[in-house]
Amino acid sequence: MGGRSGVPRTRGMAGGTVRAGGPARLAGVDMARGAALLAMMATHILPTVAQASGTGAFSATWVGTVLSGRAAALFAVLAGVSLTLGRVPAERNRLGLALRAAVIAAVGLTLGLARVGVAVILVDYAVLFWCALAVLSLRRQTLGLLAAVWILLAPVAAYLVRPALLAAVPPLRLGHNPSWPDLADPVRLLADLAVTGYYPALQWFAYLLVGLWIGRADLARTATQVWLVLGGAAAAALAKACAWAFLGPLGGLNALLATPQAKVWPLRAMLEANLTGVDQTGTWWWLTSAAPHSGTPLDLLHTAGTSAAAIGAFLLVARIGPLARTGLLAPLAGAGAMTLTLYTAHVAALALPLADWAHLTREALLAVHIVAALGVGLFVRANGWRGPLEAVAHGATRLGVARSTGAPGGRARRGGAPARR
Repeated sequence: MGGRSGVPRTRGMAGGTVRAGGPARLAGVDMARGAALLAMMATHILPTVAQASGTGAFSATWVGTVLSGRAAALFAVLAGVSLTLGRVPAERNRLGLALRAAVIAAVGLTLGLARVGVAVILVDYAVLFWCALAVLSLRRQTLGLLAAVWILLAPVAAYLVRPALLAAVPPLRLGHNPSWPDLADPVRLLADLAVTGYYPALQWFAYLLVGLWIGRADLARTATQVWLVLGGAAAAALAKACAWAFLGPLGGLNALLATPQAKVWPLRAMLEANLTGVDQTGTWWWLTSAAPHSGTPLDLLHTAGTSAAAIGAFLLVARIGPLARTGLLAPLAGAGAMTLTLYTAHVAALALPLADWAHLTREALLAVHIVAALGVGLFVRANGWRGPLEAVAHGATRLGVARSTGAPGGRARRGGAPARR
């Protein structure tokens, strides 16, 4: 992968630095991060499944249909992209990456203590970074092949292992925000993070592999950006088409509706919106859906495709001269440059009964969170600052550089260029 020398750098997600292959490239990546953050806010505040008044029937909401699953997947794919964009490449600063992930995990474990109905992604996000240490040196073609195999086989492995974990004594539970007390039982914590949690690393590592594969491409080229949009959209459409065939003409939906789980959950609506919490055991038909948060091969393929398309689209939009010159992209890009801080503040705010105190509807509460994120992100970006948590993560990364190179102050011996403060 070229372009690592003689190219100006600037700050990226969680305090890292990115090779800025032109302002359009930087703005596009940050815009994609910002969009992922705002979309996750929407899925946290607005329902994905709603019960119709009068009939009592459940159906997917627009949030469940449009954003559920896709928002978090984009967040995870961008994690892989970020590992390819550092001033000191991640494969040459493994300690820095591990320490940065530790900072993110510590924040996530703290948020796990909050009493809030949100599936906090940060600890799982950190686990994905740690898992990435094993594949950072792989060639782009190898990463692509590994991602394809992982998308196909990891869900099968999870399906085979999950029943044993759910039957353990005491049993693991589906969906759990890890927190500091969970460290007292590391085996159960690892099993939860890998298989039974909200974002099981066994399947979600596929997103990081896809992100690494995308990030190793020449993202500054228009052709690459167009292919990301077209290829991603094609993969997403193919996954949904296959799921429709399996669940419709081939009878998969009827098989799932005949399971014991369908007597507990509004399964038809959840297959369209969010399968979180449903015990996908007892029949192989579970692996044929593309339901959001199902972790099936078709779900991973679909959401990896929509993530690739979104990244390509934002990179293309960032090339539009009038938008770049007028600064209309700045609020979204600013929020995307400090997602760790803004995500943490968002979850912490949800733990407070602010909506009840102010008598806000869910829609109004979402608007407050979005406006606050865009406003704070724009202010911090305009002043050339980092978010406070990004600064801590950046410090951890610099410490890794210093330890890895043996140079004081994080100055890398290769090339002699100091990391930007």
